[in-house]
Amino acid sequence: MTVAFIDGRVIVGDGRILDHATVLVKDGKIQKIAQNGMNIPKDIQTIPLDGQTLLPGFIDAHIHICLDGSPDPVAAGLTEPPTITTLKAAESARRTLMAGVTTVRDMGGKDGIDFGLRQAIDSGLIPGPRMLISGRLICMTGGHGWQIGLEANGPDEVRKAAREQIKAGVDIVKLMATGGVLTPAVEPGSEQLTEEELRAGVEEAHKAGKKTATHAMGTRGIQNALRAGIDSIEHGVYLDDATVSMMMERNIPLIPTISALYNIETKGIEAGIPAFAVEKTLKVKPFHLDSIRMAREAGVLVAAGTDAGTPFNLHGENLGEIKLLVDYGGFSPMAAIEAGTRVAARVLGLEKELGTVEEGKVADLVLVEGNPLDNIDVLLNQESICLVMQGGKIVKGEIF
Repeated sequence: MTVAFIDGRVIVGDGRILDHATVLVKDGKIQKIAQNGMNIPKDIQTIPLDGQTLLPGFIDAHIHICLDGSPDPVAAGLTEPPTITTLKAAESARRTLMAGVTTVRDMGGKDGIDFGLRQAIDSGLIPGPRMLISGRLICMTGGHGWQIGLEANGPDEVRKAAREQIKAGVDIVKLMATGGVLTPAVEPGSEQLTEEELRAGVEEAHKAGKKTATHAMGTRGIQNALRAGIDSIEHGVYLDDATVSMMMERNIPLIPTISALYNIETKGIEAGIPAFAVEKTLKVKPFHLDSIRMAREAGVLVAAGTDAGTPFNLHGENLGEIKLLVDYGGFSPMAAIEAGTRVAARVLGLEKELGTVEEGKVADLVLVEGNPLDNIDVLLNQESICLVMQGGKIVKGEIF
């Protein structure tokens, strides 16, 4: 398919805005970009950009496609048949794509469903975002996420667990450095996998050319992961100056997942969320917001990731994280959009292919009504997402 987006506003994803720009898409790639006119052959389909904005396809750097966003999704997922989980996950994938999120990084699956879903999307069997997956997260016995994780104790067991996930075909190895909110009787700030255990998992992943990520809320656990060579910090609730400096020195990004805590806090116990999860959320919230501020002010790379699938954190509402980065994180609308495009692509290791509207890159594009730099809320309105293109194919919307 050859398509030209004609004469309008383009948010490149790297801080630039192009006015009166035309973007030519051919063979799944962005072939040419020009301002103030381009000679378009008559047989090419055209899409005028009058009153609209063209952006890169968004990337959610942290989701759980096998969790359904119910009040207690981990418990719910453990009691339902895998077939039901699969069907829910397929619909969640469709909703995510229709929201303008063309790529995701799944950070903990269940029963191999994430593997099958990735294959189904890649083959065109079902619609959904391009998926990078971590399979079963690796945790200590009884550690955060043990219900869907692979429990391992000591460097040798962690090394074996990482090798097993790599053998299964993961894109990322996820390691659990600290406790968290959604696991009972676990402290979010507590260390879990040790530095030596984390290093064993990281070494195996890197030997296989895979990236790593860690669930890390507590300060010492974050530092353990950084010293172990981790590639990204998920959540990062209890940062301090020393930890931020370590992240800057190593150029390690933070994925704060504001949506997860925001939805637990705003919906609360009355919506059916377990009391322990609400109580822990309220406890960590001020530290989390302060950590995001510290990271932003220091210049740490911050990528948008929702933790979608956690309570009331629904697949298909992913771009709410962009607004939360503005409202709670102190980011400008442009910087928040970059967090969900260019920076997220860097986290996934796909910065040469995705994340910006540039010649030669994959044509993942989103067309929205109005200008999100003036009103970030347009990204949250499904009706304002006029068109979604993934790999040069229009998956939502019509050619005018």
